[in-house]
Amino acid sequence: MAVSDRKGVIVVGNCWADYRGRASSKLEPGERIVILKGDGSVLVHRPSGYEPVNWQPSGCLFQTHLVDDVLQIRAIRKKPAESVRLFFDRVYLVSALRLVDSGEFSLYASEKDMQKAILLEPSLLEPGFKPVAYEKKVEPGFIDVYGVDEAGRFVVVEIKRKTVGREAVLQLSKYVESIRKMVNRDVRGVLAAPRMGRGVQSLLETLGLGFKSLDARKCAEIVARFRTRKLEEFL
Repeated sequence: MAVSDRKGVIVVGNCWADYRGRASSKLEPGERIVILKGDGSVLVHRPSGYEPVNWQPSGCLFQTHLVDDVLQIRAIRKKPAESVRLFFDRVYLVSALRLVDSGEFSLYASEKDMQKAILLEPSLLEPGFKPVAYEKKVEPGFIDVYGVDEAGRFVVVEIKRKTVGREAVLQLSKYVESIRKMVNRDVRGVLAAPRMGRGVQSLLETLGLGFKSLDARKCAEIVARFRTRKLEEFL
């Protein structure tokens, strides 16, 4: 009844699976967690790990039967034609719920995305900035972004996704000193992050380094726009 009403159903027990479709596969018996969602998707999880060992996307039709004390659940898709049959000889838990979720999901940028955003739109860091390299190897490690400002000075950029502390400032200072030993030109250091922790501003001033407030959400939007534009150009 719960399956036909398109409720979310969780079944925990000893089960095995038989898939038929674009290929074929069998899953030997084991204790697993099976989730049947209201949109017709199916997930079969082992007791550990976050990825399902077997699954079907949304749009499935469900059939349930009880044959010789074995619960059988069949999930059928028409396009492409495929089905998975789940068998339970022991059931430990069955739960049926009608869940409502209207919340929006916001995924902010990783440090890699923030790096890409600066490379795609250098003015995000400051007007006139021109990237020269990224992941540049120096003795203390790798510089996130390396470029030149509008006055012709080299700029070393260290990117952090979260609130930065003193450690990030000292790391940037090491990168700047390493570059100064390599070039005969003024070198600046800029710490790019959403915000600074306590005492960071005074340490930056003492070491002659700068800070740029970089919003992770804005960086994610820039990267997303670039991906969309590239896809449209390709099509």
